[in-house]
Amino acid sequence: MTPNTTMQAYRLLAWQQPAELCEVPVPEPGPGEVLIKVAGAGACHSDLHLMEWPAGQLPFDPPFTLGHENAGWVERLGAGVSGLTVGDPVLVHGPWGCGRCEPCRRSAENYCERAAELGVMGGGLGRDGGMADYLLVPAARLLLDLGELDPHEAAPLTDAALTPYHAIKRSLHKLAPGSHAVVIGAGGLGHMAIQILDAISPARVIAVDLADDKLALARDVGAAETVRADAADAAAQVREATRGRGAELVLDLVGSDATLALAGQAGRSEGDLALVGLAGGTYPLSFFSQAYELSVVTTYWGSAIELMEVIELARAGKIHAHVERFPLERAGEAYEQLRAGEVEGRAVICPAG
Repeated sequence: MTPNTTMQAYRLLAWQQPAELCEVPVPEPGPGEVLIKVAGAGACHSDLHLMEWPAGQLPFDPPFTLGHENAGWVERLGAGVSGLTVGDPVLVHGPWGCGRCEPCRRSAENYCERAAELGVMGGGLGRDGGMADYLLVPAARLLLDLGELDPHEAAPLTDAALTPYHAIKRSLHKLAPGSHAVVIGAGGLGHMAIQILDAISPARVIAVDLADDKLALARDVGAAETVRADAADAAAQVREATRGRGAELVLDLVGSDATLALAGQAGRSEGDLALVGLAGGTYPLSFFSQAYELSVVTTYWGSAIELMEVIELARAGKIHAHVERFPLERAGEAYEQLRAGEVEGRAVICPAG
């Protein structure tokens, strides 16, 4: 039996207000479910949007516990669960789909065809997430073996690494020797995107950000060049860094009007522009506003199979999240620092210490 019947959890209680630390019951795993003792839950910028957006923006409502980027240890197994042992270190695949439609069958639960019908997107996104002592995972298929990786440090692999990995992988065929990739936003996702590009492609990486400390981190993790996003000639600097041609891949991990305008100017003919950030900007498209055949796409998270590949990159030492740990009682402080742009890499909430 789980020794405690209640636990602390950092919960969103209503739209357009900060989350709060609350006492809630420890969940009991039912048939097919798994209870995880949480080691780390990443604090993501999208959580700030959850606290800001009005009702109706998403297909679910509070209250629920935040934390969609989770790692820990198996604590209890529900009836019928096999292939896992209490104490196993695991990552939690963040998007929780129906498990039965065609995308889910190929592990792409981020694109579940029944997502609207389910009314939730995952733990921390409509269902209780990992910013608590324990996390109830609805199915064992959502858990991936961590092996020797530290689950406190590995939590960001499930989003901060997986999300850009998915966006990069779909454009890998365009990243030949001599190619360029522009990463706009060098924070939690951006510092992982730079490492992933260096690990799986020959592209020369150009990082763009507003903050000098984040640009310094970008250089430390492999960016060949950096550009201040607020420079009057930022677009010209990016194009100069690409020898005037533009980049084969532009990742906009911010998604504001300003970054999307810059992203459109940074891409080359027949390149890709992947919008990942949720800042709510609009892309200015007209016939002459961008290079010919620059494809603009939105991407969302990644599949469990892609997460397996991300784990292998981490095991090989090719990618590593820069993590700042916070105890659960300081989760609000972590989000304040994230909002102020003061987190280098990823803030991770560690309920177990």
